[in-house]
Amino acid sequence: MVNLLATGYRAHELNIFSQKHEAIPFIKAAVTSRLVPLLDEGLEWLLSPGGIGFDLWAVEAALELKRDYPQLKVSIMTAYANVDEKWKDDRKLYYEELLRRVDHHASVSKQPYEGVWQLTARDSLLVRKSDAMLLFYDEEMGEGSPRYFKERALRRQQDGDDYQLLTITAESIQSIADDARMAE
Repeated sequence: MVNLLATGYRAHELNIFSQKHEAIPFIKAAVTSRLVPLLDEGLEWLLSPGGIGFDLWAVEAALELKRDYPQLKVSIMTAYANVDEKWKDDRKLYYEELLRRVDHHASVSKQPYEGVWQLTARDSLLVRKSDAMLLFYDEEMGEGSPRYFKERALRRQQDGDDYQLLTITAESIQSIADDARMAE
């Protein structure tokens, strides 16, 4: 596997409204635990749709791993230009800092938001350009935005592609949090 798409729930879908939320380090730890074995097997790129939430926390985790895995490259591919235009200042600053640190970032559409077709085009491109998907998705939490990526991954598998769908669940994140609390 060379290219991994990492996506999942948006922050608001997880009721996380601050970058200082106590769950974020555990979510990033879950990403790290999934990425390290893949990096040892030759993973080169982490691709992200760049949504506020799991997408960017996965980017953060990957950027932290670059110290030990300098071959890892990180890309944020948004659906349209100026995605952060209506965001609050703290989110804009956070996003801009990540854009400065990634190896590649671009928008599929050079126009501002015009319609859902831009999201569909981005999602299609990311799934097509990736060899596997790391998806934060949990049936028990409800469908939410990751449902569409899961459907695309399953479609690739049904079409006979050797497309891996790796998942992170709320239970796996809770397990990491419980282990950390017990170690304190």
